Amino acid sequence: MSGHRHQHEILQTINTLQSGVADGLVFVPRLSPVIRGMHATIYVELNEGVDALEVLQAAYQGSAFVDVMPHGSLPETRSVRGANTCRITAYRAPETEANQWIILSVIDNLVKGAAGQAVQNMNIMLGLPEQTALNGMPLLP
Repeated sequence: MSGHRHQHEILQTINTLQSGVADGLVFVPRLSPVIRGMHATIYVELNEGVDALEVLQAAYQGSAFVDVMPHGSLPETRSVRGANTCRITAYRAPETEANQWIILSVIDNLVKGAAGQAVQNMNIMLGLPEQTALNGMPLLP
């Protein structure tokens, strides 16, 4: 399968939440002129009556490192710089008859990427609190 290297992980996770939903997934990562970070825009069609924001809220309830933002908010890479945090939200696509959703997500790809993930996994493997050494505040420019 071609495409972004994380697309396989995204498809697998979405299919564990709702089988068959990821079949219509379009994932478009962008490289933007920002200090650091990654902003992903993900398009997905859900079964009728399923609210993507409610699914995200339920999936990440109690998560130390995922901030599901309320309706009407926009995640910004600068708000996660230097933090092991993912900020994510979802909007119903305007003027569509299908249950099409747009999911917006930002991370600091240096911290929440491989480095932060390695520390988080080490904490879990060693029986330490998951947040050990990872609960620093974001660095706003």
